[in-house]
Amino acid sequence: MSFHFKTTSFVAYLRLMRLDNPIGIYLLLWPTLWGLFLASEGFPDLKLLLIFVLGVILMRSAGCVINDYADRYIDKLVERTKHRPIASGKIHHRSALRFFVLLILLAFLLVLLTNWLTIQLAMIAVLLTILYPFTKRWTHFPQFVLGLAFSMSVLMAFSATLNEIPITAWYVFAATVVWTVIYDTMYAMADREEDLKIGIKSSAILFAKFDRLIIGILQIIFLLILIEISNVFNLTISYNITLLLVALLMSYHQYLIKNNNNYSYLHGFLHNNYIGMVIFVGIMLSVGL
Repeated sequence: MSFHFKTTSFVAYLRLMRLDNPIGIYLLLWPTLWGLFLASEGFPDLKLLLIFVLGVILMRSAGCVINDYADRYIDKLVERTKHRPIASGKIHHRSALRFFVLLILLAFLLVLLTNWLTIQLAMIAVLLTILYPFTKRWTHFPQFVLGLAFSMSVLMAFSATLNEIPITAWYVFAATVVWTVIYDTMYAMADREEDLKIGIKSSAILFAKFDRLIIGILQIIFLLILIEISNVFNLTISYNITLLLVALLMSYHQYLIKNNNNYSYLHGFLHNNYIGMVIFVGIMLSVGL
């Protein structure tokens, strides 16, 4: 594989991986850390912690590359995305595809350091990563598929730690799916008008004028799952207190998207990083101290 890394192309590849905009890394990392710390009761193996952190960076980067490859013609039609490396012609789409394969291979090498169950789950995660960017052509629920892809890291965290997937892990999996649909719908709301013009589907388009209401319902479901996680993992009051902060953050997000403009939608999306962080702190205070 040859990528001809000149200074300009090196920067373009960094942008292709969205390393200049790491919010996606954070949103994938938090549930992964939830899983690792819950599975290990607060003391994850240092090797596993390093494997999963690096794996999150590689897989999120790979996801961005395959997304831009799939959307290379669509991105040219959207103001927010027309300057992306593939759409703008800075990186040829075939070079991007080879780069995607390289990132996946590097991530797979990391997974080989775990166990067979985790390797099997990683294969499913890769398939979902590839599938996700194409689903917006034929379903209004690409956000749900993204949620499944992101949530695989939770199951992998449990399997790498325990060599099995306990029933309790599925609560964390479900919470991650619902949370992803929430914040990625906010993200899609910012592109809704342009997506309608070019025929792209999303949950934001499906929810239409009921978007805030449905997001609110999903936020309640998410909070109820988080409460159940407290019960099944026997977490302490420290975790439950942080759930109050999560509820306040979600209320603030409802206030943001009420403003009905693209800046507010994107701000709400970005601000979800704090929800992941607060939940992680709650888990740490309950199982790690």
